[in-house]
Amino acid sequence: MAGDLLTAEFAVQVGRAAAAVLAQHRGEHPLFVIGRDTRLSGPMLEAALVAGITSGGGRVEIAGVIPTPGLAALVLKRGADAGVVVSASHNPFADNGIKVFSHEGLKLSDEEEAEIEAHIARRDLATATGAGFGTAEHLEGAVESYVEDVVARIPVDLSGLRIVLDCAHGAMYRAAPLALAGSGAAVTTLCAAPNGCNINDGCGSTDLAALQELVRGDGFDLGLAFDGDGDRVLAVDAHGELVDGDFIIAILARHLKARGLLRHDVVVTTVMTNLGFHLAMRREGIDVVTTDVGDRYVVAEMLKGDYVLGGEQSGHIIDRDIATTGDGLVTALLLLRALRDMGVPLHEAATVMERLPQVLVNVPVRDKSGLEHAAALWAAVEDESTRLGSSGRVLVRPSGTESLVRVMCEAPTHEQCDDACGRLCAVINEELG
Repeated sequence: MAGDLLTAEFAVQVGRAAAAVLAQHRGEHPLFVIGRDTRLSGPMLEAALVAGITSGGGRVEIAGVIPTPGLAALVLKRGADAGVVVSASHNPFADNGIKVFSHEGLKLSDEEEAEIEAHIARRDLATATGAGFGTAEHLEGAVESYVEDVVARIPVDLSGLRIVLDCAHGAMYRAAPLALAGSGAAVTTLCAAPNGCNINDGCGSTDLAALQELVRGDGFDLGLAFDGDGDRVLAVDAHGELVDGDFIIAILARHLKARGLLRHDVVVTTVMTNLGFHLAMRREGIDVVTTDVGDRYVVAEMLKGDYVLGGEQSGHIIDRDIATTGDGLVTALLLLRALRDMGVPLHEAATVMERLPQVLVNVPVRDKSGLEHAAALWAAVEDESTRLGSSGRVLVRPSGTESLVRVMCEAPTHEQCDDACGRLCAVINEELG
C-alpha cells in the first residue's frame, strides 16, 4: 500500500539506486522517462523518484499520466536509458507500485532488479554534489504522441461502429477515446473521469457489469474495458457477453495466420489458458507454447522463439511487430481491424473457440515448498489426468506469494471439474494441510 510499505523515502532510494545501476551499465547521467497512472499517491511517488534519480546523477523526462505501454514506447522514441512507471495496474487506488523498463522498452531482467535491490539493501546510495546532479523536465504532448504512433501503426476505418470504452478511471482515459474516435468510431466513454480514488472502482477490466449492461441495452456494436494502467483490455460483444483474452488471442492468431503474419504459426500463452483455446488452435493448425503465469515469461518465450503473438486470459496481449509490451490500445485496434477484415461482428468471430468449464480452487497449506515432494498428490494428479484424457486437464501449482496450492481443473462438464478438484484438494489437505 502506498504510504505504508511504499513510502516517498523508499521511492527516493529506488530512484537513486536505479540511477547508480544504469550509470554502470549505460554511462554517466543516464536518461529516465517517468510516467504514472491516476492514483492519488502517483504525484507524490513521481516527485520522490525524480528526487532520487536526479540526486543520483540521472536525467529525467516527466510524461505525467500515460498508459504503461505508452511509457514503454516513449523510452524507445526518446532514446532513454530506462523508463519508470508508477502504477499498481488493476489494483485498488490505495495500492501503488514502481515498474522499471530497460532501454529496449522491456521490463528489467530479474538480475537488473536484483542489482537495484542490492544497492538499497547495502545503503550504497551516495548523493551527487555540485555539477554531478541530474536534470528534470516535463514532456508536453506525450499521450497525443503515443496515440498518433499507435494509430499510424494500425490503420483501420471504424466508421459506422458504435463502441463503448470503459477506461477504469485510469491511465487510458484520454488515449483510448482519442484513438478510436480518430479512427472513425462513434465512441461513448464510461468511467473516464479520474479523481485519484476511483481507479478500478467497480469498473474496467476487473468489473465489466456496467459495461455489459450499457452495451446490451443500448444497441452498441461492442464494448472495450481497460485496466488502470492500460496494458490490458477485455471485450464485450453486442449481446453483452464477455470476450476475454483467450478469445481475443484466438481471433488475432487466426487473422494473422490468414495474412501470413503469424511467424512460425505459433502463439504463446500461459498454463492458465483455457483448454478450449488449445483445441481451437489445433484445428487452425497453430502450435501453442505455454509458460508460467506472468507476462514477463510470455515475452521472454516470444523473444526466445521469435514469435509475434502471445498473452494471457486477463487481456494482457503482446504483438511484437507493434509493441514491446502488453498494450490495451494496440490490442483493441488489432481486434477491431481483424473484425473489419473478416466482415463479422465480435460474437461471430469469437466462435473460433469454445470455453471449457474451468474450476480454480486455492488450498491453504502449512508449507507450500513441500508440494514438490508430495508423492501421493502427484500420483493423484496423474490419475485425474488419465481419467480426463484429451478432453480435460488438471494443473496443480504453488502460489507465488501466499501459502496456498492452486488447483485448476478443466473438463467437458462443471460436475467433472468439481469432482476432480474435490479429490485433489482432499489429497492436498491430507499431505500438506
